[in-house]
Amino acid sequence: MSALRQAQDKQKITPFLWFDDKAEEAANLYTSLFDNSRVGVTTRYDENAAKVSGRPAGSVMTIEFELAGQKFVGLNGGPIFKFTPAISFLVACDTREEVDTLWKKLSEGGSVLMELGEYPFSKRYTWLADKYGLSWQIMFAGEKEIKQKITPTLMFVGAVAGQAEDAMSFYVSTFKDPGSKIGEIDRYGKGEEGDKEGTIRHASFELFGQEFGIMDSAHKHNFTFSEAISFSVDCKGQDEVDYFWKKLSAVPAAEQCGWLKDKFGLSWQIVPTILLKLLSDPDKEKAGRAMKAMLKMKKIEIAELEQAAEGR
Repeated sequence: MSALRQAQDKQKITPFLWFDDKAEEAANLYTSLFDNSRVGVTTRYDENAAKVSGRPAGSVMTIEFELAGQKFVGLNGGPIFKFTPAISFLVACDTREEVDTLWKKLSEGGSVLMELGEYPFSKRYTWLADKYGLSWQIMFAGEKEIKQKITPTLMFVGAVAGQAEDAMSFYVSTFKDPGSKIGEIDRYGKGEEGDKEGTIRHASFELFGQEFGIMDSAHKHNFTFSEAISFSVDCKGQDEVDYFWKKLSAVPAAEQCGWLKDKFGLSWQIVPTILLKLLSDPDKEKAGRAMKAMLKMKKIEIAELEQAAEGR
């Protein structure tokens, strides 16, 4: 079994990144920057998916890739959704030199959100958006043990500012597992300009052993969560699909093809493991029938997909 496939089998939740025709280019760039990284399976738009999406038939649809042993998926979905700093990827570095190297590579053609330098929480840190708009926080970890190289970090702003702690509790209770727990919490103190005392400056939590970061910011921001970054949940069967769909979906209008939005505005994909197998079947007609059926669904129904694939 390949290392990428082993990582995929172990990882329950996968960051899913929506690009405007640059998914393959981005995957190649990112995998060049981190050890233990590689590009995996690429899927292409068939005629049915091309008609629905407006993308060219035969062009790259999704590309799997692994960064520092962690699985990601990129999608070429066109210019509909844009990345925002509401979700960033925090990279923990062993040395200051590693911070500088990543900053140089990722900032090229992008923009800086927090300048490279020394901060109270790190001797070397920067926050930037790369040339695709994806946000990265790059931090020298100092003497802290690095358990997870890249950590998705959620910033609760605007209408959901101050709700980060509620969100952590909700996610940990939803993803029931010994590996789901709340970690360290750093709160805003009294009199800190713009933020309410007791809300989350930064905290960590784990879902199925995967670490996430979370923070509140009551300052005025011109962005919020975007469908450009969703989190795909790998489900073993229909019972799991039904469970997570019922727990997470809070915006009926956003339900489509296994995608949903939760009550905080964060996007998820609830995906049965068998879906990829059906869509990548060597029999192109079977795969096409499965794709056509999936495109008509909101919540994924495995039995209906299987029947469609078999032409029943």
